[in-house]
Amino acid sequence: MPPKTLNLGILAHVDAGKTSLTERLLFDHGAIASLGSVDTGSTQTDSGDLERERGITIRSAVAAFGVGDLQVNLVDTPGHPDFIAEVERALAVLDGAVLVLSAVEGVQAQTRVLMRSLRNLRLPTLLFVNKIDRAGARPEELLADIRQKLAPHLVPMSAVRHAGTTAARSLPRPPERRDVREQAAEVLAEHDETVLAGLVEGNVPRAGEVHRLLAAQTAAGLVHPVWFGSALTGTGVGDLVAGITAFLPRPEARREAPARGTVFAVERAGGGEKVALVRMFSGEVRERERLTFRRREPGGATTEFSGRVTRLDVVTAPGSRRREAGGGRLAAGSIGRLRGLPRVRVGDRLGEHGTGHGHGDGDGHGDGQGLAHFAPPGLESAVRPRQAGQEAALHAALADLADEDPLIRTRPAGDGATSVLLYGAVQQEVIAERIRRSHGIDPVFEKIRPVYVERPVGAGEASQDLGPGTDEFWATVGLRVEPAPFGSGVAFRRQVEWGALPRAFHRAIEEAALRTLHQGLHGWEVTDCTVTLVRVGYLAPASVAADFRGLTPVILLRALRAAGSRLFEPCQSVEIEIPPDTLGGVVGFLAALGAETTGTTGRGASWVVGAQVPTRLVQDLTAALPGLTHGEGALWSRGGRDRPVRGTPPRRERFDGNPLNYEEYLRYLADRSLSRTAANGG
Repeated sequence: MPPKTLNLGILAHVDAGKTSLTERLLFDHGAIASLGSVDTGSTQTDSGDLERERGITIRSAVAAFGVGDLQVNLVDTPGHPDFIAEVERALAVLDGAVLVLSAVEGVQAQTRVLMRSLRNLRLPTLLFVNKIDRAGARPEELLADIRQKLAPHLVPMSAVRHAGTTAARSLPRPPERRDVREQAAEVLAEHDETVLAGLVEGNVPRAGEVHRLLAAQTAAGLVHPVWFGSALTGTGVGDLVAGITAFLPRPEARREAPARGTVFAVERAGGGEKVALVRMFSGEVRERERLTFRRREPGGATTEFSGRVTRLDVVTAPGSRRREAGGGRLAAGSIGRLRGLPRVRVGDRLGEHGTGHGHGDGDGHGDGQGLAHFAPPGLESAVRPRQAGQEAALHAALADLADEDPLIRTRPAGDGATSVLLYGAVQQEVIAERIRRSHGIDPVFEKIRPVYVERPVGAGEASQDLGPGTDEFWATVGLRVEPAPFGSGVAFRRQVEWGALPRAFHRAIEEAALRTLHQGLHGWEVTDCTVTLVRVGYLAPASVAADFRGLTPVILLRALRAAGSRLFEPCQSVEIEIPPDTLGGVVGFLAALGAETTGTTGRGASWVVGAQVPTRLVQDLTAALPGLTHGEGALWSRGGRDRPVRGTPPRRERFDGNPLNYEEYLRYLADRSLSRTAANGG
């Protein structure tokens, strides 16, 4: 039997001790020779200099340790809200999670955001209350807070002696004790009528039955076992590991099924070579094998590429019998580092995947697909190098970062600047520092602004035929633009036969059309539309692909103008959980922001306020929330329904030569052709 693998996520609010717990787990099981420290910057998983200096995890890292016949792959994820996209990608490849809380700070805002996401996924989750040896630790009070604010169905697996002192110890609560079994059975009875009926009759399940039921309900995401301990001293960590092996389900290794996997991170090896971290869900991949990956582009189109794996390293625990490098194979359930795929990006999919939203094979999930639990960034900043002449190098550096994080989208912004999509200021600071250190370029960011989108409001058609007076382009192109359902992205269709044009001409039209939609009538991206090719023609041998590539933007924007369009401001659907006495202040602040309150409901001892908030103002709301709610407010957000822009539509600088002005566009193409000729020595 091949060894079992469990892919485990460690998640927490900033400073709860997530990385310290990871270090302790690796050290205690012989994966590292010494304990690292966040304070001294010597941790294993925060491997970048910037991560060590800031004391926060920025990118997902993977390390492994062995427990008996089980290999645990630890995926250490960020806790800062600006890096929530990294958390999303990590969740997509996990079999279970440990959510870390501080025994001093307790349930914090980001803890609740993470727990809500884990519960939405029904991802089996254990809780570890860290720092019981710190002054101010309050284990018993914290259990009540967790039940009220985080997860109601808890089963404490340990107790604490001498909390808040250096002598603090975590003591297991064995199910052989009747009082422990009774407490656990009361929680389990919430989801099991047989247990409930037995308790009514005074029958308490035996220890083995409690263990079986607890494992089943934990695997289903219904119940959350809780351990107390200290990553610093190690107390309680061994009991947590025993819980990981006992209560988290080990995925079935479907090795005979077709190969399916997800790229959830991209690293850089020496010389800048890309290294793709892939979680396999079924089948296997071998070194030297040619693989085909698919990705969904931001506009909605699906593209694919192929590449040959030149080297394959399986993530293994020290002492494992598995081959750690070269010549091996990556099997279902495992994580590996693949080289030889220069076009690979985070989020690329290997093989055919489902689109379910639950967790586990039984409900259509289990392949890392369909997960959109955090809203994409809706902010943008233009960045320039402080030193003139480094514009091209800066754009290349940002493109490298975008390969590791596809939500960091980039585009030329005029005058040598590059536009970057962002979540917030901390992410911007980290990007700037990484570019300084890795590329020796000092970037200067402009003020962050919102990213607008354009949508057609009707159907429009335009065409231009090859004929007298049209010898700028030896091509006939006709396109129709129509609105599509909200959130559907962009679709390109053909109403003409494939054989009406050489295949290269078809490709040139589609590629040019999708690229043109990055800048609509006002310079903003066009989405939720269908573009249909309705007319084509060419003249052999004069026509070339460049004719179709050059004419398509002109025709597409004419069709869009005929259809009519409207600009939309991106909004976030937010839910804010707050204490009742802060309701008036929060609702008033939302009104002052121009947000639309969608409802208020009571939830236990709290109130939940729903609102549609412009993306450009969500950061203001997040910053003000602690002061408005005595530090008790928690905010969840996801992509909302954009609202129409009132008044004069804001314009964005074009970088495509402006196909809306035919003469200007032709001059742009001519100048670009001369520049390329000069660059090639012509």
